[in-house]
Amino acid sequence: MLKASDSYQDIRDAVRDLCAQYPAAYFRTVDMERAYPEAFVNALTQAGWLAALIPQEYGGSGLGLTEASVILEEINRCGGNSGACHGQMYNMGTLLRHGSEAQKQDYLPRIASGELRLQSMAVTEPSTGTDTTRIKTTAVKQGDRYVVNGQKVWISRVQHSDLMILLARTTPLAEVKKKSEGMSIFIVDLREAIGKGMTVRPIPNMVNHETNELFFDQLEIPVGNLIGEEGQGFRYILDGLNAERALIAAECIGDGYWFIDKVSEYVKERVVFDRPIGQNQGVQFPIAEAYIEVEAANLMRYEACRLFDAHQPCGAQANMAKYLAAKASWEAANACLQYHGGFGFACDYDIERKFRETRLYQVAPISTNLILSYVAEHVLGLPRSF
Repeated sequence: MLKASDSYQDIRDAVRDLCAQYPAAYFRTVDMERAYPEAFVNALTQAGWLAALIPQEYGGSGLGLTEASVILEEINRCGGNSGACHGQMYNMGTLLRHGSEAQKQDYLPRIASGELRLQSMAVTEPSTGTDTTRIKTTAVKQGDRYVVNGQKVWISRVQHSDLMILLARTTPLAEVKKKSEGMSIFIVDLREAIGKGMTVRPIPNMVNHETNELFFDQLEIPVGNLIGEEGQGFRYILDGLNAERALIAAECIGDGYWFIDKVSEYVKERVVFDRPIGQNQGVQFPIAEAYIEVEAANLMRYEACRLFDAHQPCGAQANMAKYLAAKASWEAANACLQYHGGFGFACDYDIERKFRETRLYQVAPISTNLILSYVAEHVLGLPRSF
């Protein structure tokens, strides 16, 4: 019987071959220099991997979410970090599902080829966090323009993107019947916006992850850059979150397997008190437990992707996949660091870098507690807690 982890071997082999050209030393240097893996991202783009979800008619590969998840899993499993580029794979989903045909014809082929990078999505704000319906950034229509004022935070890859998806209020919260109404989605041309109403302030952080705080002061956006209907932006954003969560789950699964492979090899070879430390059950059990959790998360990832590709409801599965995978990768990271001892903290072993990177997914793009709240309310039928 073919296991899920053994499927899509042609994709796995091709991505591994590409990643082999960018070994651990490459990512180690990028991390130490707080740089962006430009050469690696360009190679992925030129090979067509980041255009996996763009239909063939627009120059992409036309693959499903399942195949896309395998691509990102393999990048992380090979020791890389998909967080540098995964936005290019799924941020275009809002445009693909809700944009006009003219917008899709204009942007998607150039996104697929890599001529344009659409790696950023500006939703989160400092004072609202995950309470998206209370965002304060406004977009007021004035003639053939929308004028944007406000602030966003934790907006990633802005400095390595040409375009950005922006969520802003076009109708004040006090004037809508439902708090989820009155928000709209726009395409922002960053080349035109930065320095002309939009200011970018980088946020140094624990991971080498380019993220920023954005300030909008009378930024003008052409009316033609509105995606879909005015006031329906919150619904459009929600529509793409299931794909994002399933793909992040796949990245965590790749991390989990990387940690388990790394520590399993080490504890077989590391001899203390005249025996391999991997012979001790106190060492074996945490590693085995992490492996079991990664395998379980893997199955939930495939189920979420299967439902998404079949155009069936998959909110619960996508959220649970992300929860299980983030938890499993973190447990695997802890075991790997613990049993390498002091060597786990040495940069040359790459463990401390991957340890920092995988910890992020307990918090973003949705926190563990929000997933638990979702399952409690929408799956178990418990009273809404907020």
